[in-house]
Amino acid sequence: MKQKTIIVKIGSSSITTDDGMIDRARVDSLCGQVAALHGSNHNIVIVTSGAIAAGLAPLNIKATERPTDSETLQAVSAVGQGHLIRTYQEIFSNYDLNAGQVLLTPLDFFLRTQYLHARSTLNRLLELGVIPIVNENDAVADDEIRWGDNDRIAALVAHLVDADLLLLLTDIEGVLTADPKLDKQASLIEEIVEIDQTLENQVGGSGSVHGSGGMASKVAAAKIAAWSGIPTLIAHAHRPDVVVDAANGVPGTGTLIHSRSTRLGARRLWIAFAVGSKGRITVDEGAKEVLQKNRVSLLPAGVISISGSFATGDAVEISGPDEIVFAKGLVRYDSSDLEAAIGKQTEDLPENFSPEVVHTDDLVVLPA
Repeated sequence: MKQKTIIVKIGSSSITTDDGMIDRARVDSLCGQVAALHGSNHNIVIVTSGAIAAGLAPLNIKATERPTDSETLQAVSAVGQGHLIRTYQEIFSNYDLNAGQVLLTPLDFFLRTQYLHARSTLNRLLELGVIPIVNENDAVADDEIRWGDNDRIAALVAHLVDADLLLLLTDIEGVLTADPKLDKQASLIEEIVEIDQTLENQVGGSGSVHGSGGMASKVAAAKIAAWSGIPTLIAHAHRPDVVVDAANGVPGTGTLIHSRSTRLGARRLWIAFAVGSKGRITVDEGAKEVLQKNRVSLLPAGVISISGSFATGDAVEISGPDEIVFAKGLVRYDSSDLEAAIGKQTEDLPENFSPEVVHTDDLVVLPA
């Protein structure tokens, strides 16, 4: 079997006990499987949640009384992150492997220089035979820009290191035909060729007291990976040999979501999935059709209305008259200036106004 690079994401509920303590047996099971794959010359990156859950017990905070304010959560994370990485390092040392901590924030994907630094660090760790242990830097992340779950970070890390597979481990078998709490006949969907609106509407939220990401966030992460040319497998964290079986492509291991044949480059991926939108621009049917069919810029003449308050360089959603968002881009106007330019032909624009509302290099037509 050829060498693969696999991103393994595991959530808080899969590595902690009900009282919020790290479950060493579960972490040991994960590390043992990763060690086996490492011994077969595969590169493995673990994206792990659990810092906040791990910090509750040392601070004598019950899991049922988990704080909700960001300052306390960040303080708890600062305590828990040390416990979490120490557990991984101790267990991996039993397999004669080194684990290295990598804490990331959304800015590490937004800013080109930080993106390149993150990529070179991860690749160098893999070259040195180290298992990178990635987590969001909850202790210092700005609450307005933090992810809140690690699924999306795992997908972006997969893109960062050009992975062959994104494995999202959770507390159910994968994507099911229905909510198993409501439908006893719900069964596993073993394969998804493309994520569509119907699937996104079907999946629900988080069901764990320790976790922050539910199936919806996993499907969203799989969508990012698909547009990076990377397949995703969503599987039960406690299925025996789940990581090894995923690497070996064993059928029925979970839900396999295929990659797309066309893929977005790093910058367009950031725009489409990593940067939060500050507003919305509604365009007429003609502009929508042209933008969807051709790689062109959005001009003021095609704009019929705007909503939200945004500045030059902010990300905005773009919808047609039906209000369905079909594209996203970085705007070259602030919202007040764009109000004055709506519907104007280029030759009628005030002096010093940009001829493009969103330049083609900054515009991404989103998957349906």
